Amino acid sequence: MNSTDNTLSRGDIAIVGMSVTVPGAEGIDAYWANLRDGVSALKRREAAELRAAGESAERMARPNYVPVTADMPGFDMFDAEFFGFSPKDAAILDPQHRKFLEIAWEAMEQAGHMPESLSGPVGVYAGCGMGSYFYFNICSNPDLVEDVGMFLLRHTGNDKDFLSTRVSHVLDLKGPSINLQTACSTSLVAIHYAAQALRAGEIDMALAGGVTIELPQGRGYEFKENEILSPDGECHAFDHRAQGTVFGSGAGAVALRRLEDAVADGDHIWAVIKGSAVNNDGAAKAGYLAPSVDGQTAAIARALDDAGVAAQSIGMVECHGTGTYLGDPIEVAALTQAYRAETQAEDFCRIGSVKTNIGHLDTAAGVAGLAKAALSLHHQQIPPSLGYEAPNPAIPFEGSPFRVNDRLYDWPAQSTPRRAAVNALGVGGTNAHMILEEAPARAASEACDFPFHVLCLSGRSKAALNANSAALAAHLRSHPEQPLADVAFTLKEGRRGFDKRRVLVAENHAEAAALLEAGDSRRVFTHDHLGPDPEVVFMFPGGGAQYADMARDLYETEPVFAEWMDRGLAHLAPQLDYDIRAIWLPEPEGRAAAEAKLKRPSVQLPLIMIVEYALAQLWLSWGVKPAAMVGHSMGENVAACLAGVMRFEDCIDLVLLRGRLFDEVPSGGMISIAAALERITPLLGEALDIASVNGPELIAVSGPEDALKALQERLDAAGLDHQRIAIDIAAHSRMLDPILDRYRAFLATLDLRAPQMPFLSNRSGEVITAQMATDPDYWVEQLRHTVNFADCINTLSSDAPRVFLEVGPGKALSALAQMHANVAPGR
Repeated sequence: MNSTDNTLSRGDIAIVGMSVTVPGAEGIDAYWANLRDGVSALKRREAAELRAAGESAERMARPNYVPVTADMPGFDMFDAEFFGFSPKDAAILDPQHRKFLEIAWEAMEQAGHMPESLSGPVGVYAGCGMGSYFYFNICSNPDLVEDVGMFLLRHTGNDKDFLSTRVSHVLDLKGPSINLQTACSTSLVAIHYAAQALRAGEIDMALAGGVTIELPQGRGYEFKENEILSPDGECHAFDHRAQGTVFGSGAGAVALRRLEDAVADGDHIWAVIKGSAVNNDGAAKAGYLAPSVDGQTAAIARALDDAGVAAQSIGMVECHGTGTYLGDPIEVAALTQAYRAETQAEDFCRIGSVKTNIGHLDTAAGVAGLAKAALSLHHQQIPPSLGYEAPNPAIPFEGSPFRVNDRLYDWPAQSTPRRAAVNALGVGGTNAHMILEEAPARAASEACDFPFHVLCLSGRSKAALNANSAALAAHLRSHPEQPLADVAFTLKEGRRGFDKRRVLVAENHAEAAALLEAGDSRRVFTHDHLGPDPEVVFMFPGGGAQYADMARDLYETEPVFAEWMDRGLAHLAPQLDYDIRAIWLPEPEGRAAAEAKLKRPSVQLPLIMIVEYALAQLWLSWGVKPAAMVGHSMGENVAACLAGVMRFEDCIDLVLLRGRLFDEVPSGGMISIAAALERITPLLGEALDIASVNGPELIAVSGPEDALKALQERLDAAGLDHQRIAIDIAAHSRMLDPILDRYRAFLATLDLRAPQMPFLSNRSGEVITAQMATDPDYWVEQLRHTVNFADCINTLSSDAPRVFLEVGPGKALSALAQMHANVAPGR
């Protein structure tokens, strides 16, 4: 793209979401494929199809009957439960209102901005077709009319007045909710006024568009002379055979934001609205139903002026193009007159009409044309206008700025950004014209070197979740060019989290798609999310969790983690007479030696502490903030540091001292016993202590080697399972008594402060108090006495649903937490 004059204007409006359901296509991708490939959705129906749709044999036999339809796919389908409707209420709701709800939701979702994620108001501007459903379906049911009442039947979604406000109510949108009706130009006029509201600062986002569903569907029509309907069931816009159009059913909506906001938030931008204008022909025309050259010319000129761009920079005009013998020449004459006021250049702009593909969608025609133009800019191609053979002799294309684009055209870059215009004309004379520009070049996302990505998706029901999984798999396979990190971000931040949820981790698009398609429960986690989001608990393990190369991948790929590791190691290194990095991240040939050195408390403890703190900072940078924290033994020092009780560097020094003092303690050990505390206590003897109560029936005992061996014999005799812990320190036992004074003396030099985040005390099993956290004697007792980890988990799991997240190497604490009755597996 050449961006010579593509400057960011404060009046520019970004199209950040688009949703359409039109004849032959549900969704933007299918719509573009049909446009690009020149597919017509105007279907000539067989007699059997027409009869099945309720058409009478007598009408079908009339010589002026045209068996052609432009039906909306899925017009009779509606996910009532998703939008909170009962089956009866959904049946009462006009299909136009149902469809526009779906279209509006999809546009917001595609934009990546759910209502609850936006701080400012969201407006809705839209219109719909005649409410034939009310008259021919609702009012024909006397029992329903009697039961509900005519007033409520009309006011619960069966009148044009309630289309936009219904969307605002269901989606909880608090900006202006405006219903607009200007006949065939309705939806483009709605987009114009939505853009005006954004420019004025009334709203921060808008949904705008329209819908028309003709009922009954699937039936042909009768051609009559001097009317707008085509005698052959085709729309030959601008062609010498032009005799009329074919009416169809469709819906479309766009999500709009101010361009500077969209760029700042990294939104995907389909195209930019540079300017627009709306006017009316007034009385200076042949009749109320007739178009006017002067009125259309004025609207086009005003839109160009509003956009601040030259007419010669417009490479495409999506015309109203109904394919009538008189209407098309008037439209081209108006375009020519407006452009000739600026330039005498010839044959620089291609025109077409999407009505040749999908028919005339009445109130939805404008948004269908806008979507075509935006997609053309996005894909840098102009789709063919169908049914064109030779020009309408009343249109002087020779020497004009325009030619009909009758085949797919690769749109080359020019000295200005690619620009398109959209024209919409309403019976009664309300004209709308809009100028679009291709999206500004998007800055690349920040590089994400981490090889794996977490993909989250959800649905209101299991069926919806499975459908969303299939749709995501198909999207990933068809769009391998999209960075998987961006996909993961949008799924997490740009989608609403419903009760049925699914999470997977994948390295690339193909792996993610395969996992979704296979549904392997070992790799794809599915669960029901009921009630409020659970709180998160950070769990910090203590000594013994270390291993060489722990968190190497994070250090190499996550800047936040690396920053805190480097800061911690830079503080630690001058206090050591060895290279701690060589032990932490050893070369392959030095791994065994590193593992051996890591068994020393003075080596392992400060390294574990720094890793845990850096990992906690990484989680915080991702927006995961704990409601509470708990540490096991030395891990409680990390929790205190994160809570602000002590400085990061002070905590490193404290844990280093802790390890060095342990190095001096005479050799001892620990045993883990699978039994309740009351069964173990009588077997201990005089020399042993309870080091930790880790679960209802998992106790660690600590003390000198000979006493431990004697205990093992007693445990065997009692039939109790037990195993030695791979540590030669009698932690949390009386063997630590000789080192406690030096530990206390160092603590007395620290500036201990009240915690700013709650964490659990290993001593009490309850949330630590400010008095405890700031008392050096508390931390001495925490080193010496029993770690009541089981009590901590009981406290944390008793009053709210919580997710327990192990913030450190290994998964020992996760296993311990799941031993408790209130902690579900996976929590």
